Amino acid sequence: GSRFLTLRILFGGIEMKFLHTPGHSPGGMCIYIPKENTLFSGDTLFQNSIGRTDFPGCSFNDLAKAIHEKLWTLPDETQVFPGHMGPTSIGYEKGHNPFV
Repeated sequence: GSRFLTLRILFGGIEMKFLHTPGHSPGGMCIYIPKENTLFSGDTLFQNSIGRTDFPGCSFNDLAKAIHEKLWTLPDETQVFPGHMGPTSIGYEKGHNPFV
Protein backbone atom coordinates (compact mmCIF):
# COMPACT_ATOMS: atom_id res chain seq x y z
CA GLY A 1 0.00 0.00 0.00
CA SER A 2 0.88 3.64 -0.31
CA ARG A 3 2.77 5.36 2.47
CA PHE A 4 0.75 8.50 1.73
CA LEU A 5 -2.68 7.67 3.16
CA THR A 6 -5.73 9.85 3.79
CA LEU A 7 -8.22 9.30 6.61
CA ARG A 8 -11.65 10.95 6.60
CA ILE A 9 -13.54 11.69 9.78
CA LEU A 10 -16.99 13.26 10.13
CA PHE A 11 -17.31 15.15 13.42
CA GLY A 12 -20.35 17.26 14.25
CA GLY A 13 -21.24 17.53 10.56
CA ILE A 14 -17.73 18.69 9.60
CA GLU A 15 -15.66 16.48 7.35
CA MET A 16 -11.95 16.46 8.14
CA LYS A 17 -9.36 14.76 5.97
CA PHE A 18 -6.20 13.72 7.74
CA LEU A 19 -3.41 13.67 5.17
CA HIS A 20 -0.29 11.66 5.95
CA THR A 21 2.58 13.97 5.00
CA PRO A 22 5.81 12.38 6.23
CA GLY A 23 9.14 14.09 5.83
CA HIS A 24 9.50 16.48 8.77
CA SER A 25 8.64 13.42 10.85
CA PRO A 26 7.64 9.90 9.78
CA GLY A 27 4.10 10.41 11.13
CA GLY A 28 3.57 13.96 9.84
CA MET A 29 -0.07 14.92 9.24
CA CYS A 30 -2.07 17.80 7.82
CA ILE A 31 -5.78 18.34 8.42
CA TYR A 32 -7.92 19.53 5.51
CA ILE A 33 -11.49 20.74 6.01
CA PRO A 34 -13.06 20.79 2.52
CA LYS A 35 -16.21 22.73 3.48
CA GLU A 36 -14.07 25.56 4.86
CA ASN A 37 -11.35 25.16 2.22
CA THR A 38 -8.84 25.22 5.06
CA LEU A 39 -5.66 23.27 5.69
CA PHE A 40 -3.85 23.01 9.00
CA SER A 41 -0.38 22.12 7.78
CA GLY A 42 1.48 21.71 11.07
CA ASP A 43 5.20 21.44 10.32
CA THR A 44 4.76 20.24 6.72
CA LEU A 45 4.27 23.54 4.88
CA PHE A 46 4.97 27.10 6.00
CA GLN A 47 4.72 30.46 4.28
CA ASN A 48 7.66 30.34 1.81
CA SER A 49 9.16 27.37 3.63
CA ILE A 50 8.75 23.74 4.68
CA GLY A 51 9.44 21.69 7.80
CA ARG A 52 13.02 20.81 8.69
CA THR A 53 14.32 17.51 7.41
CA ASP A 54 17.69 17.33 9.17
CA PHE A 55 16.53 15.30 12.18
CA PRO A 56 16.78 11.49 12.47
CA GLY A 57 13.86 9.85 10.63
CA CYS A 58 13.25 12.93 8.45
CA SER A 59 13.39 12.92 4.66
CA PHE A 60 13.35 15.87 2.27
CA ASN A 61 12.32 13.54 -0.58
CA ASP A 62 9.34 12.20 1.41
CA LEU A 63 8.30 15.72 2.40
CA ALA A 64 8.50 17.06 -1.16
CA LYS A 65 6.59 14.04 -2.47
CA ALA A 66 3.85 14.43 0.16
CA ILE A 67 3.48 18.14 -0.61
CA HIS A 68 3.25 17.50 -4.35
CA GLU A 69 0.90 14.50 -4.07
CA LYS A 70 -1.33 15.68 -1.22
CA LEU A 71 -1.21 19.46 -0.86
CA TRP A 72 -0.69 20.72 -4.41
CA THR A 73 -3.83 18.79 -5.45
CA LEU A 74 -5.96 21.02 -3.18
CA PRO A 75 -7.65 24.10 -4.66
CA ASP A 76 -5.31 27.08 -5.05
CA GLU A 77 -7.56 29.23 -2.85
CA THR A 78 -7.19 26.80 0.09
CA GLN A 79 -6.15 28.80 3.15
CA VAL A 80 -3.15 27.27 4.93
CA PHE A 81 -2.57 27.67 8.65
CA PRO A 82 0.91 26.36 9.51
CA GLY A 83 2.28 25.41 12.90
CA HIS A 84 4.69 28.37 12.66
CA MET A 85 4.65 31.73 10.86
CA GLY A 86 1.60 33.36 9.30
CA PRO A 87 -1.18 31.96 7.13
CA THR A 88 -0.79 31.49 3.39
CA SER A 89 -2.60 29.69 0.56
CA ILE A 90 -1.91 26.69 -1.62
CA GLY A 91 -1.84 28.83 -4.76
CA TYR A 92 0.65 31.27 -3.26
CA GLU A 93 2.95 28.50 -2.12
CA LYS A 94 2.82 26.74 -5.49
CA GLY A 95 4.14 29.90 -7.11
CA HIS A 96 6.50 31.20 -4.44
CA ASN A 97 7.78 28.45 -2.14
CA PRO A 98 11.47 27.99 -3.05
CA PHE A 99 11.73 24.57 -1.38
CA VAL A 100 9.23 22.59 -3.45
